[in-house]
Amino acid sequence: LRGRRVLALVMQALVGDLEGRELVGEGADVVLLGGADETPEANLVFSYMNLARAFAELELGAELYCLHRNRWWQTERGPLLDSGCYVAGLEYAAQTEATVLGKPSPAYFDAACRALDAEPAMTWMVGDDLETDVLGARGVGMRAVLVRTGKFRPDEVEASRIQPDGIVSSIAQLPDWLAGNP
Repeated sequence: LRGRRVLALVMQALVGDLEGRELVGEGADVVLLGGADETPEANLVFSYMNLARAFAELELGAELYCLHRNRWWQTERGPLLDSGCYVAGLEYAAQTEATVLGKPSPAYFDAACRALDAEPAMTWMVGDDLETDVLGARGVGMRAVLVRTGKFRPDEVEASRIQPDGIVSSIAQLPDWLAGNP
């Protein structure tokens, strides 16, 4: 994040990752959105007042960043809205574009490869989301395996132009699958 003063609309578990930044309610250099969860505090994060405050900061010149653009996430109760819909709303209202810090940003996958000292073409990404996991990995030349857990939906795979290199039912099956698909 370029600015040091951050209006952070993120789940509580992520606040510690912002160490070294000044978290503010106004006068922000950066508006950061990310993460949704089912805690009572999360209901307040994306409240009308917080989103209106974020919009006001963007109108005053703050830059918009997001951790991801996920439209929804899987819970025990089924799919729930994720922060990507709020990112899209703020982009529309403030006529700006968010900088994506996490998936599916190429910088995210490049950083993962660098951290592992891995060549993207020789690296496999395993995930449950076609848009953020598979598309993001493919964007930097990684190969991708979709796992039938979490967000996996067979009908979405059939209808999508994004296709993984393979699909496994469980990550436990990955070693055997890779052995047959080098």
